[in-house]
Amino acid sequence: MKTAPSSSKARAAQALNGTEAAAEVIADVARQMRRSGVVPKLAVVLVGEDPASMVYVANKARQAERIGYASLQVRLPARTSDAELAAVICGLNDDASVHGILVQLPLPPHLSAEAVACQIAPDKDVDGFHEVNVGRMTLRSSRSAFVPCTPLGCMHLIHQAIGHDLKGLNAVVIGKSNIVGRPMATLLMHAECTVSVAHIHTRDIEQLCRTADILVVAAGSPGLVRGDWIKPGAVVIDVGINRVDGEGGRKRLAGDVAYDEAAEIASFITPVPGGVGPMTIAMLMKNTYTAAVLAEQARMQTRAVPVTGSNGR
Repeated sequence: MKTAPSSSKARAAQALNGTEAAAEVIADVARQMRRSGVVPKLAVVLVGEDPASMVYVANKARQAERIGYASLQVRLPARTSDAELAAVICGLNDDASVHGILVQLPLPPHLSAEAVACQIAPDKDVDGFHEVNVGRMTLRSSRSAFVPCTPLGCMHLIHQAIGHDLKGLNAVVIGKSNIVGRPMATLLMHAECTVSVAHIHTRDIEQLCRTADILVVAAGSPGLVRGDWIKPGAVVIDVGINRVDGEGGRKRLAGDVAYDEAAEIASFITPVPGGVGPMTIAMLMKNTYTAAVLAEQARMQTRAVPVTGSNGR
C-alpha cells in the first residue's frame, strides 16, 4: 500500500507549479508531433460574448498555434438557437480536416451543455464530455476515451507530487460537476484510492476533509477550505478560479482554498493562478493530438482494406 504523504509540519508546503508541468506536457506532445508528422486541427466554438470565455478561447487558440496545430474559431451570437448550433457542430463533425471540437462553456441559459456535448462526434470530443467517452472512462474500456482535461491535469500534478502508486490513500473531492468533480472521483478510484465526494449538502465537511491524503477542491467558492480543514501532509489540488476584490478596488484571482493557511499544513498545494489552469490547456493539446493520431490511423486502415465487387472478388 502507498505510504500517505508525510505529516511533518517542519516546512511550508511545496507549490505544484502547473505552468512548468504544462510546459513539459506540451513539449512532449510537440516532440511526438514532429516525429509522426501528424498536424492536429482544433475547432473552438464560442457562443456569446462572455468576457472570461473570450479570454479562455483566445488562450486555447494561442497555445494551439504556438505548438504548431491548425486552429479554427467559430464565434456565434448569444441568441444562437439549438438547431443553429447543432448545424455548426454537424459541419465540424463532417470536416475530416478537424480532429478536435470544443464548445466553450458556459453556454447561454437557453442552451443545454449536456445536449451540446453529445452532438460532438465522440472521436472529436477532446473535452471528454460526450456520454460515450464518459462511459468508456468509467468502465475503463479498452477503446480509447478522452478524459476531461481538468481532472486529467489534476492527476498529472498528483502523480508529480507523490508518484503513481496511490493505492489505499484517502481522497476527498469537493464538487460533483460533470466537468471536474465526477470524473476526478472516477480517476482517483481507478488509481485505487478510497474516494469520498463532498458537495453543498455534505454534513461535517470539515471533518471529512481532515481524513484526506489527497484533497481536490472544485466548489466555486473562494476561500472555502481553511487551513484547519486539512490533514497534515496532505496533497491539496485547488481547482477554483474566482474573481474577488483585491487592493485598490482591483479584481484578483483566488482559489477555493485559503492558500496561506493551507500551505502551512499541506505537503503539496497548487497555487491560483499558475496551478491547475495551465494543466487544463496542456491536456486539451494532448487530447487533440491523440484525436489526430487516431484519425490518421483510421484513415490508413480504411485505405488498406481492399475494395471487392458484389461477387466478393
